Formats: sequence, C-alpha cells, structure tokens
Amino acid sequence: MEQTEGVYTEGRAGHEHGHIRSFVRRAGRMSEAQQRYYDTLLPKIGVPYQNAPLDLAATFGRTAPKILEIGCGMGETTARIAEAHPENDYFGLEVHVPGVGALCKLIAEKGLTNLRIGNHDAVEVVRDMLPEASLDGIHIFFPDPWHKTRHKKRRLIQPEFVALLTSRLKPGGYIHCATDWENYALQMLDVLGREPNLANSVANPAPEALAAALEADSSAGLAGFAPKPEYRPLTKFENRGLKLGHGVWDLVFRRRTP
Repeated sequence: MEQTEGVYTEGRAGHEHGHIRSFVRRAGRMSEAQQRYYDTLLPKIGVPYQNAPLDLAATFGRTAPKILEIGCGMGETTARIAEAHPENDYFGLEVHVPGVGALCKLIAEKGLTNLRIGNHDAVEVVRDMLPEASLDGIHIFFPDPWHKTRHKKRRLIQPEFVALLTSRLKPGGYIHCATDWENYALQMLDVLGREPNLANSVANPAPEALAAALEADSSAGLAGFAPKPEYRPLTKFENRGLKLGHGVWDLVFRRRTP
C-alpha cells in the first residue's frame, strides 16, 4: 500500500474505505536518552496497534476515566496533564519516534503510572481499537494546520473523523481542540458545530455570523470558542507566541446525552 501522507489511501486490508492520515512523517534524530527510554520503557507502557477492540480497563489495570490524546508532540503537555490528574488514565498517540522517546523519558522521570503510548496512526487506532462509548475525553492540541489553501483537505478535523471520534465518547464526554491558526480555529468551530451528536460547551455563534467569519477568515468578535480549561498547561512555545500577540483558540464540545 502506498504510504502517502495527508491524502486518501486505500486503507488497511479488510477495510472498504481509506482515510486522511492523522500525521506527517517528520525527520528527526533521537537523542541517546530518548533512544534509551524508547527501547526500555515503550515495551512496558506501549500499546501496539491491533485490528481488534482494546480493553482499556485491562490496559491500565483499573477502572478510571479514560482520556485519548492525539498528537503528543514531545510529550511535555501530555505528561504534565497526567501528572496533575492521577485520577484519570491517558492514552497518548504519537507517530514521531523522537517524540515518543521524549515522552517515555518524562514518564520515567515523573513516575507516571496513568499514561500509555500508541506509536501508530490515530485514525486507525480510533477506528479499529477503541470501542464505542469507551472514552471520557479526547484532546487534540495544535494539530498540523496545513495552512496553505490547497492543503486544507489534509487537516485532521474533518466531518468523517469527528463523527468517528464522537462515537467513541461516552454520553457527556468531551472533545477539546486547541490551535494557534485562526483559519483552522474557524474550520474546527464549523465542523464540530455541524456534528449532530455534539454540543458546544459555550454559546454557539449564529449561523450567519459563522458564515461571515468564514468568508472574512476572521474570528474577531465571534462566539463559540471556550476559555482555556485549567487542565491544559501553557507550553513554552505557546507562551512565546502569546507574548508576540499570536492568538490561541480552544474549543470544547460534549457528546449529547440520549
């Protein structure tokens, strides 16, 4: 199968439809420490891809709220959230191997027992491994913005994937997205708002106001974006951007209860 990133592919054997890849392969070398922790810790806390449902309670060895994070990057935010909330279990997905190694190092240094890692395409993990109504929350922080107009179809937040994610949430469970790209924030608000099984945690914009914002490519004065939840820490890169006057948009939607 061709492994072209960011475009539709044939999908895995046994699946009728392909999907948008949830990642871009990035070059990067592992430090010696990252390689060491990747080699020694990932076999213990890694969750290999399998084309079969995953028993999350057995994976973590307990019954507790389960939160999925798609795209852990170098793991700073993921580890800080897991450390601050030991009452929850976190399943982080990241395909960038140096990032996985860095997160393994943080897990060891902090002694975290409530964090597991999947080093595989998130679309396939969610589709094939996570049962319906199995998650209490989903975090998607600063996904690749694909900022060029001709590349917007490659963005992760698309109606089909949002519908899939929503089906994996328990009633009342949440999807929390964050981005520092205004155009992507508007697309997220539009896509999440169109999913019939999701409800915004704050007041939605009027349809005509959202349409005008999309046309103008500006979120100025637009409702629908949430205050940053206390559990999402500011990273050094986000702080740097805020000091330069860059915006950051958070969106929190919940699965509707029957």
